[in-house]
Amino acid sequence: MAAKIKSGGAGNLPQANSDINVTPFVDIMLVLLIIFMVAAPLASVSVPVELPIAVAKAAPNPPKPVYISIQNDGDVYVGDFRTDVGALGEDLKKQIGSRNPADERIFIRGDQNTRYGDFMQVMNALQDNGFYSVALVGEDQATS
Repeated sequence: MAAKIKSGGAGNLPQANSDINVTPFVDIMLVLLIIFMVAAPLASVSVPVELPIAVAKAAPNPPKPVYISIQNDGDVYVGDFRTDVGALGEDLKKQIGSRNPADERIFIRGDQNTRYGDFMQVMNALQDNGFYSVALVGEDQATS
């Protein structure tokens, strides 16, 4: 807050300035805008998959979701990194860090033309490595 000081006698008191200084507010908003512009592309998965249509209500996402993508030719990805079914458990444990695998929800994105056998291999590998909470990701009917 600023004050105006008049030169003069002892009876003159400083007058309060009631204008709001918005410069710090604008600075903070610009910094937040830059942070969100940089962080938003990092939170998306870039593996192309044709998702089947889902009609169920969408569940809220956890703070840091872990995605497994299965392409129609059987290739398996953890996030954006390719892996195979044998190394899937170790790659997932690296991805979740020190969190408990039994408490972690794993999201599976499967191409609609994926073979059922490839999908079951991934599910069995998850269960063998202690990942019991699995969610299947589908495309919303409204967005297709």
